[in-house]
Amino acid sequence: MPLISNKLRSDKLKVSFFGGAQEVGRSCILIETEKTKILLDAGVKLGREIEMPDIDNEIFKSLDAIVLSHAHLDHIGYLPHIYSSGYRGFAYATKPTTELTNVLISDYMHISNPKDVTKEGLKQMMSKYKIIEYMEEFKINELTLKFIPAGHILGSAMIHINDGKNTLLYTGDINTAKTKLFDGTYLKDLHADTLIIESTYGGKDNVFDNEKNIVKDMMKSIKETINKNGKIIIPSFAAGRAQEVLLLLDDHINSGIIPKVPIYVDGMINKAMRIHRHNVIYCRKELQSRILMSDYDPFKSKNFYPVERKSTRNKIIKQDESCIIVTTSGMITGGPVLFYLSQLSNNNLNKIMMVGYQANGTRGRELQDGAKTMDINDSKIEIKMDVETYHLSAHADRRGLESVINKISGLKNVFIVHGEKSRSESLKEFVDKKGLNGIVPQIDGTYEINN
Repeated sequence: MPLISNKLRSDKLKVSFFGGAQEVGRSCILIETEKTKILLDAGVKLGREIEMPDIDNEIFKSLDAIVLSHAHLDHIGYLPHIYSSGYRGFAYATKPTTELTNVLISDYMHISNPKDVTKEGLKQMMSKYKIIEYMEEFKINELTLKFIPAGHILGSAMIHINDGKNTLLYTGDINTAKTKLFDGTYLKDLHADTLIIESTYGGKDNVFDNEKNIVKDMMKSIKETINKNGKIIIPSFAAGRAQEVLLLLDDHINSGIIPKVPIYVDGMINKAMRIHRHNVIYCRKELQSRILMSDYDPFKSKNFYPVERKSTRNKIIKQDESCIIVTTSGMITGGPVLFYLSQLSNNNLNKIMMVGYQANGTRGRELQDGAKTMDINDSKIEIKMDVETYHLSAHADRRGLESVINKISGLKNVFIVHGEKSRSESLKEFVDKKGLNGIVPQIDGTYEINN
């Protein structure tokens, strides 16, 4: 069985984890050879308090590049901090990832206003992208890298690394299932000695129902709430879940399955929608054809009402008619959803629907766990509205994760990250049974890969 040690030799890869180990959030992984250092992702962990990667700024002085898997804050939120510390190298990413990163970082700066981020750092960050297309090999010193479609969000990629002796595949966040926007993770002809795989839903019981059944139940619940003249809040990540949910709602209103009511779209979702439309070539062929072959553009549906002013939010709350509100943030850590929740939570005719992962320490997880009160902006609110969860996840479930591991040829070492400890360890049991070397790393854990 391959050995993992803590001493680097000239023909080996060294992997260090500064975040995202035994947790969901602040993904940040250093890959080192004798000649090269690259950082895979640079995220923050959102919750009551924002947590940063446990990484020394001195590392940035010798860093050759940053390589980004996708544009969620738990994978890109630390970028402005790195560039503000003096790093002037490139960040490699797909075109949609760079565009979404700029929008989401701007929102992150507005909400959190971190003290160690400078205007010059932000300027440098936005000028230092190297745009790489899917399946196009690129070089960073002696390393050959490639982005492989991950199916998670627009522009998301797995990252394949080859130093001539060792091969490593980092999944980032993956979704093996086909969605309205994307095909599942690209799994053809994959080879790697070492895999770094996410485990958001790595638990043995994390098996999702068929999405058609989930959507059917969700739309039935929405219809019931509308018929009672209630309002529905759907908290969502600006990039990914929001677009999937909005296109689903649009289709079901147009088909008459749910009554026609306004769908209010609030937060960074509106900018992200425009980026999706401009980059529709990265979406499923069926969606591209739907736009090109007809006059109907689902990204610009007349069922959507962008919320551009705070005064509009007050009108939405006060109006008697039922409506659907799709708004950031997805885990209720900040953003417009806090206003809607504070105003609508004490009415049992209303409903909040969770459609994405809710991390420990977030208001979203508290609601899922049955919280009856919640602190928002120094006020305690009462939760009388219904709280429902529908797994319209952009992450692979346990079966999907197993299929990824099974598809990779030559595999020896599997690092299991981006998951709560129990879920990572559960997936490790599957890895161990296959005779592979499974590792659930710790924060600050450093490992040399011997093949």
